[in-house]
Amino acid sequence: MFNKILIANRGEIALRIIRACREMNIKTVAIYSDIDKDSLHVKLADEAVCIGPASSNKSYLNVKNILEAACLTNSTAIHPGFGFLSENSKFAKMCEECNIKFIGPNYNVIDLMGNKSNAKEMMKKSGVPVIPGSDGIIKDYESAKEVASKIGYPIMIKAANGGGGKGIRLVNKEEDLEEAYNIVKKEAKVSFNDEEIYIEKFVENPRHVEIQILADEHGNVVYLGERDCTIQRRNQKILEESPSTVLNDELRKKMGEAAIKVAKTVNYTNAGTIEFLVDKHKNFYFMEMNTRIQVEHPVTEMMTDIDIVKYQIKIAAGEKLGLKQEDIHPKGHSIECRVNAENPDKNFMPCPGKIHKLNLPGGNGVRVDTSVYEGYVIPPNYDSMIAKLIVHAENRNEAIAKMKRALNEFNIEGITTNIDYLIKILNNKKFISGDYDTSFIAKEFTKK
Repeated sequence: MFNKILIANRGEIALRIIRACREMNIKTVAIYSDIDKDSLHVKLADEAVCIGPASSNKSYLNVKNILEAACLTNSTAIHPGFGFLSENSKFAKMCEECNIKFIGPNYNVIDLMGNKSNAKEMMKKSGVPVIPGSDGIIKDYESAKEVASKIGYPIMIKAANGGGGKGIRLVNKEEDLEEAYNIVKKEAKVSFNDEEIYIEKFVENPRHVEIQILADEHGNVVYLGERDCTIQRRNQKILEESPSTVLNDELRKKMGEAAIKVAKTVNYTNAGTIEFLVDKHKNFYFMEMNTRIQVEHPVTEMMTDIDIVKYQIKIAAGEKLGLKQEDIHPKGHSIECRVNAENPDKNFMPCPGKIHKLNLPGGNGVRVDTSVYEGYVIPPNYDSMIAKLIVHAENRNEAIAKMKRALNEFNIEGITTNIDYLIKILNNKKFISGDYDTSFIAKEFTKK
């Protein structure tokens, strides 16, 4: 087991990893930018190293400074969390070259699955259902026109190395294709430094359901149930729940087995998530694989009582999983809401600033993952998510009631948040009935 782990991240996920390490008697090193010097992850880690100014390009994405900090503190492993460098294969390779264990999959696998087009082609060959679309990368606009015409509109144009809801455009008719094609190529270049794109058939009214897997370095793979991530705004997840209201036991098993097949096809190790779309006929299609811990992993932890972060560390240390599929029995119902410092009435404009008063909700089956505190100043430089509120109950109706109660207890003064917006979602009749798809936010909450 590792003696000391450097956490190459910030905010609540850095804090989450520190807590897991502390329970495993592993020393931790926090990294931070100038503006994050008063952050909770800096205060709670055993050591902390400043790695640059506020700009993430000069701090949390500064590979050289991070690796120097790891060497300086004699850290034997690095946990990247999510975002930033978590799916950067070059960083994972450099960790290996420095004899520092990257807590995640091998850099070759990150590369393989990071290119969504290549991953899709590989899954198609291995027999995992995929969404109809282009055979690999689209070379030029004429090819895009040809593929779109062949598979039929509506279609999605996607950045091959995309993620986080960026580099995606829906095209309903040929007249809109050229403009969307150019926009996605530009976005892909700016966001991912790679303008390769591909095309998929747009699956109308789907559910977005992902399967959490754990895979060790000895060939053992298990799935930990699903998370329904359908409630999204502009391809950004807002609320996640498990189990999904659209799956039955038979479909759940099929998707779980398909997820294991994906992992075994690429010799995947560590925690990973396979994302699927499920259409109105209950057909499911592989969309992509996230080769990291997910923002919404607490939903699965609440359902299974399995600490995914601890398993990440154990797997990276070479330990056997010690879990069999028959050992995993998700129970009850869990919901996660992402609490953001943003103003829904002003097009979700980020609202950084000082927290004057803070009351976090509590009670049986309520979990808050956050790094904010009273007096903390939320910087304007990073993602607007400031907390994740997770609840667990015996059934879905109880989970919804518990989440509403907890959100009403969640009091933050000094900044604007999306808490009232989240309560509106939970009060929506379609959401309560479980009758929703990825167009839910656009249909129910977009002002006419």
